[in-house]
Amino acid sequence: MDAKRLLKTAIIPALIELEQYGIKNTLEARRLLLAIALQESGLKHRRQVVNGEETGAASGYFQFEKGGGCAGVLAYPRLGTIMQNICSTYGIGQTAQELWTAIQFQDIVAAAAARILIYTLPNDLPKMPEDGWAQYVRAWRPGKPRPETWAGHWATATAEVY
Repeated sequence: MDAKRLLKTAIIPALIELEQYGIKNTLEARRLLLAIALQESGLKHRRQVVNGEETGAASGYFQFEKGGGCAGVLAYPRLGTIMQNICSTYGIGQTAQELWTAIQFQDIVAAAAARILIYTLPNDLPKMPEDGWAQYVRAWRPGKPRPETWAGHWATATAEVY
């Protein structure tokens, strides 16, 4: 998958879908989602890579775990109902297991889940890479953060979105 394709086939459609729930489709949201997908999976892996194999606990380009991001976006007050509605629209059961399984290949649903997770944060969407990094770390809580790659992913996302 390349960045432009993920943006056009998943991120933008997910944001358009979320607009009906009052979650705005902005350039800042597009950039942050794309930067996070690049940071998490490099747009190369739909499952977390462990010891060279795609067998890890995280799924999809945004790398959600069942008991973490999947369970969180389904249960979060008010936003959980939105995620459940998105799941229903795409014929996905409303459990963390079913969402986790689906987002490995349902990129629109995965992007919607990622946007909902970001929406739980109290901050405005970031305009600067440092603020984007802070929001990413706060929302995803990566086990092995790689701050040295973030600026490049932010720059790629910025070039694709703006």
